[in-house]
Amino acid sequence: MKIAIPLTGGSLSAHFGHCEQFAMMTVAAKTRMVLSREDLSPPPHEPGLYPVWLAERGVTHIIAGGMGPNAQNLFTRNNIEVLVGSPWEDPEKIVSLFLEGKLEAGANTCDH
Repeated sequence: MKIAIPLTGGSLSAHFGHCEQFAMMTVAAKTRMVLSREDLSPPPHEPGLYPVWLAERGVTHIIAGGMGPNAQNLFTRNNIEVLVGSPWEDPEKIVSLFLEGKLEAGANTCDH
């Protein structure tokens, strides 16, 4: 399992399409423990690019503050599960809550 968290200024980005980096957390499937974290700068944003770019890097899940419905569909078509409305926490805390089944999605912060 590989989870992507969009970041701006080192914190969860309100909208994935405006992020500066993605924190990529590799998780052991059986133990559900984080094995590694890699922060990657994405290519310049173009509609439809990030789902393909993340899928090429093995991402299976994206947890974001906000994301429009078209982007959610593109991620789903690239076999990436989407969770939006994540609380503003650091990436490790977000992934920890997700792995424990305690991550409660809030309002989708994207308005388009």
